[in-house]
Amino acid sequence: MAYLGSSSGLDENLAIVILHLQGAVKEIAALLASPEAILSSDSTSFSSSPSVAPSSGRDAPKPLDIISNELLKKSLESSRKVAVVASEEEDLPVWINDHGPFVAVFDPLDGSRNIDASIPTGTIFGIYRRLEEADKLPVEEKAQLNVLQCGSRLVASGYALYSSATILCLTVGQGTQIFMLDRSCGEFKLVKPDVKVPERGQIYSVNDARYFDWPQGLRRYIDDIRRGKGQFPKKYSARYVCSLVADVHRTILYGGIAMNPRSHLRLVYEGNPLGFLVEDAGGKACDGKRRILDIQPVELHQRLPLFLGSSEDVLELETYGDVQQVVNPGYEV
Repeated sequence: MAYLGSSSGLDENLAIVILHLQGAVKEIAALLASPEAILSSDSTSFSSSPSVAPSSGRDAPKPLDIISNELLKKSLESSRKVAVVASEEEDLPVWINDHGPFVAVFDPLDGSRNIDASIPTGTIFGIYRRLEEADKLPVEEKAQLNVLQCGSRLVASGYALYSSATILCLTVGQGTQIFMLDRSCGEFKLVKPDVKVPERGQIYSVNDARYFDWPQGLRRYIDDIRRGKGQFPKKYSARYVCSLVADVHRTILYGGIAMNPRSHLRLVYEGNPLGFLVEDAGGKACDGKRRILDIQPVELHQRLPLFLGSSEDVLELETYGDVQQVVNPGYEV
């Protein structure tokens, strides 16, 4: 609250939205720290429920995904400052307030399949201004237009990391700030103000098991940086959690590059919010060919490759050309 109050020219209504978001993050953090979270993370019992539409694969909804989604929706609705929300857990955006000046998009619980192993999970969110020029359109149409804005139009974004500590990483376009939840008082405290992604790192984060499915450009890049044959004459180390928020958080702190070369990550809920935050911290984010924030979303759940991290590492990667994995033999997308 002290940080938001001291931010120069920050819209008071935007501050209210962020305060409601951090309230939902606290509730999710408490939920995940309970024994019931582990017990309910078994998707078998959940998927057998007749009230839940059948779904298969890694993206099948889990109980905690649904609960986290509801907590975020209710919190944003109660702020009375959000017109429409869109969630990775919902097929369509939800219009909630004709007069709310903002639009919120979010992935309520990224990495939820890791909960039973106590691997870090996270919440990712982005906030846009409502498109007033679309106000006279039918509800379904104006809801779609509002949530399919380019990432360059974001006014705030961030993520929560639920791990040994609960971290809230946030930008309102005035630098990237890292807060930690102080459980003794229940408040987020600023621990790393105006954090900057190092211009060059020495860590890469990717699923190496798929090396032989990668295009030649990506293989050459990884081979070069492993051997210290890249532009930076040191050997890189691999660090891969397979939890997007955790891998991105480490990359912001220590530099390097985090990536998923497949068309797997969602532009609206993951690529844009993380790209906006990383760029505000001095890093870069691309899909291997284009700046993430310049891509116009055309579908709510549109997927794409994602490469983000230190500016010099991302620029070097782009020089290899063929880095997007378009074939996925033996794997589900």
